[in-house]
Amino acid sequence: MDSKTHIRRVRSIPFHSILALLVSAFILAVHCTPSARAQDNILTGTSSGATSIRLAVADFKPLAADPQTATCKQTFDATLYADLASAGIFDIVSKSLLPAGTPGAPPEIVLQNYSNAPSSAAMVAFGSLGVAGGKLVVNGYLFDTKNLQYPQVIAKQYSVDPTEDAARQTAHRFADEIVYRLGGGVPGIAETKIYYVDRLSPGIKEIWAMDYDGANQHAITHLGTDSISPRISPDNSRLAFASLGKYGFQLKMYSFLLDRYIDFPSGNGSAESPAWAPSGNELAYAAAPNGSFEIWIADSNGNLARRITSFRGGNVSPAYNPKTGAQIAFVSDRTGLPQLYIMNSDGSSVQRLTDGGYASSPSWSPNGQYITFAWDRKYGPGAPGGQDIYVIQVAPNADGAHTILQLTHDGGRCDFPSWSPDGRHIAYANSADGRPEHMRIWSMLADGTQRRPLTGPGADMPNWSWK
Repeated sequence: MDSKTHIRRVRSIPFHSILALLVSAFILAVHCTPSARAQDNILTGTSSGATSIRLAVADFKPLAADPQTATCKQTFDATLYADLASAGIFDIVSKSLLPAGTPGAPPEIVLQNYSNAPSSAAMVAFGSLGVAGGKLVVNGYLFDTKNLQYPQVIAKQYSVDPTEDAARQTAHRFADEIVYRLGGGVPGIAETKIYYVDRLSPGIKEIWAMDYDGANQHAITHLGTDSISPRISPDNSRLAFASLGKYGFQLKMYSFLLDRYIDFPSGNGSAESPAWAPSGNELAYAAAPNGSFEIWIADSNGNLARRITSFRGGNVSPAYNPKTGAQIAFVSDRTGLPQLYIMNSDGSSVQRLTDGGYASSPSWSPNGQYITFAWDRKYGPGAPGGQDIYVIQVAPNADGAHTILQLTHDGGRCDFPSWSPDGRHIAYANSADGRPEHMRIWSMLADGTQRRPLTGPGADMPNWSWK
């Protein structure tokens, strides 16, 4: 495709009129809060009349009166409540509205106390935990408060080391069980990780990882240079990234199975912005062996590299369609300022999606229907705008337009969005004053609500693990 290729007309839909475009479009079975206004040409769960499940989360009953149990219980209770509150599919009952008492096992719970006002819960999560025999034993239950004859939905027992971290991870596991059961069979994200870049000092950026909620932040690389664009493989076994060396940025690979770096040849010249195919067998990346960046694809070991773009200007930031692997989104400045494009994974059928401004950093939704990206729609002198996070529907409407949703507003510079594997959340980087060193990573629901910071300043380029 050259610069004369027809550019599709893009229609922008106001934020408030598509309150949950992505959360419920990903899976209609998910129970979500209805939108306050009608959807515009988009049939989603929010416009189908579904409501959020009202869920009560009781503190777990301690089975032992010792400091170790008390510490683990405090961590477990707080983590479980936070996981379920941030899941995006529940109406969580405030703990101040819960009935008195702490049921630890099915015979101890009175379901009517939870189903009646003020709790008015449809489901209740409860259980017990305690340290015994050198292990932390957790018994977790999910009950349907309306089904008095067969109320049990989930019953799980976990036996782990008696540490705060193990208690936290166990709470994540139980939360994911609940989300999976009540969220239409879509796995939860409480056990997922986010990989990101941490700016340690001028000229030194390392790759770090953290739990999805910002806990357990730790370094992965220790190269003492600029390392950027982390991308975790679909099976979570390898991390691809770009690192600055003598000859510019080059791709590197870290194996978690071997606990060391492994070779990944990417040819001469600069190479950066790797992207895994959903099969895990191929990696797309941008490389400039002859001075101009083009999109290349190689196998997972860096062999059999082939170029799939060949246009004037730079072609960077590839992102596979994770549903099919048959398409790649990318950014190109072939017509002037960088714009968002998609193409088949062999480089054919190139389509331009944006019609102006300055676009960057695409990330494809797990269902393959949407792309989130950073966009300054009014870029340039005389038209001051702002770089925000947007979502665009890949398939055009009947009139050829692509529906667009703006997720962030007036919050400073936003960049590097990354979709969660459940399709309900997006991680991104934000700097209120626009300065790169003040970037920090946030997460939000895929409709732009429930924003929360995950890191301090100096962090950007988040990449959410596949599962």
